[in-house]
Amino acid sequence: GTLPSLTRQQAESLILANGGMVSSVVSRKTSYLLQGEQPGSKARKAAQLGIPVMDEEQFLAYINNQ
Repeated sequence: GTLPSLTRQQAESLILANGGMVSSVVSRKTSYLLQGEQPGSKARKAAQLGIPVMDEEQFLAYINNQ
């Protein structure tokens, strides 16, 4: 889904700059899902796999605390 204030490219850059990896697929190897305003199949898959989901506000707080 779409994030309130970040573009996908900005979010990806922040993840990579902080040592994370970006994937377009949710799998058991996924650590977190950054969820936008209208979650879809990836959010359902993350829930099925028990993967933590964070919104943009939580994501930015997490990045700022690293």
